[in-house]
Amino acid sequence: MSCSSGCSTDKTSDGGKPAGCGSSGSCATDSCNKLTVFDWLSDMQLPQGDKPFDILEVRFKNSRKEFYKNTISQKFQVGDVVAVEAASGHDIGVVSLAGELVRIQMKKKEVNYDSTEVRKIYRKARPADIDKWKEAQALEVETMYKARTLAITHGLAMKISDVEYQGDKSKAIFYYTADARVDFRELIKSMASQFGVRVEMKQIGARQEASRLGGIGSCGRELCCSTWLTDFRTVNTSAARYQQLSLNPLKLAGQCGKLKCCLNYELDSYLDAVKDFPQTDNLKLQTKKGRAFHQKTDIFKRQMWFSYEGNAQTFVQLTVDRVKQIVDWNKQGIQPEELVDEVKIKTPVQPMKHPDFEMAAGGSLNRFDKKKPQGGNQQRNNPNRRRNNNQPQKGRPSK
Repeated sequence: MSCSSGCSTDKTSDGGKPAGCGSSGSCATDSCNKLTVFDWLSDMQLPQGDKPFDILEVRFKNSRKEFYKNTISQKFQVGDVVAVEAASGHDIGVVSLAGELVRIQMKKKEVNYDSTEVRKIYRKARPADIDKWKEAQALEVETMYKARTLAITHGLAMKISDVEYQGDKSKAIFYYTADARVDFRELIKSMASQFGVRVEMKQIGARQEASRLGGIGSCGRELCCSTWLTDFRTVNTSAARYQQLSLNPLKLAGQCGKLKCCLNYELDSYLDAVKDFPQTDNLKLQTKKGRAFHQKTDIFKRQMWFSYEGNAQTFVQLTVDRVKQIVDWNKQGIQPEELVDEVKIKTPVQPMKHPDFEMAAGGSLNRFDKKKPQGGNQQRNNPNRRRNNNQPQKGRPSK
């Protein structure tokens, strides 16, 4: 998704900045780029004598981000299109973060300042660099379809989901998914001869594929993995069991075919709430009326439902404290007469009385309510009232 103005770069733009974006490529709408970061330290001034952090975070296609060192002592802003060092040649990217927040990001991702992963920034991208970069981006879709055809021709069980060209059109990265190990040596030779670029193959998982492609989830919003989620934690079916969800794979699976990441969002709250509950595995309550089996639980209302053996259609609602008391009685050999639904024996809820609102200047707002007329309507609706058909009606001649 992108803003309506479009963030395309124009040849006439100064320094290669996007022409359609008024904030130099850093829109406040947060919809132009994936995994954008709000720099909450941008308005803070450094102590006197301190120099700005000289490493920038540069974003490439989709969510790929890397750190680059500013060795030319030139001032860069978020949104600047820059030419950076690559393994061979150069690449074109957009500055996504600058300043002290980059130091925090590097510490979070465990990247050292003197690491070989931190390459150099050459300069701001020139119009010729940006034109070549655009030409490379225009080839990506067609290249992906041709690469899929080549993979089928070689009989490889793999799916090529995305292609990313380097900014100087000298290299292309092919992202693929596969269930088993794939020998693609012959495929690389065919791709290199047909596309005329150096080929790099990267295998990604199903979740990473959904993150790169994006989409709309069942909640109606963009996928979390393609907007803000940066790490993919393991999701088990136990997360659905703790939250009392039906184990329906069609509803629990996301677009990647795996269990939805959002099953883990509220899992900790459910785990904390369920600590005080008795274990529901093989939980049976012994009564003189018969054995009662556990059916379902409402964790936050602290209520549990049981049904007698042979009468599974009738549920009895109990509180957690009552269930724990009956469990302790059963351990002592004591059996209650029967399970009593504690919700039904509570005092009935009194009907809510509508308050009489008063105005600040005096009087009541209820005086504006229309009142039903009395007298005439009651006589008109009275079933005992009979019309005497023998009496002449007013306005009609009598026979």
